[in-house]
Amino acid sequence: MTIEQLAVRLREFASARDWEPFHTPKNLAMALTGEVGELIEHFQWLTPDESAHAMDDAERAEQVTDELADVFIYLVRLADILGVDLLSAAAAKVDRNEHRFPAR
Repeated sequence: MTIEQLAVRLREFASARDWEPFHTPKNLAMALTGEVGELIEHFQWLTPDESAHAMDDAERAEQVTDELADVFIYLVRLADILGVDLLSAAAAKVDRNEHRFPAR
């Protein structure tokens, strides 16, 4: 599945539930922030080493995967509403960062 195909599926999902009035940029950005917070909860009190091995625990791996999916879904939905091509935007940002932070 491509990001565009996912965006279409999410559009259809929201439309079938009459959620479009609630999917404003503000609301989606807030929901995205909430999901990032839920992702952080799984790492908050881990040491750096523990966090590097978080996916070794099956239960935590499932929870982290679900939260990552939620973050991605809200990000794709927000980008779709705003008309942002995430892949192009990310590539452009990496290009800018390469100039801003040159390799040593």
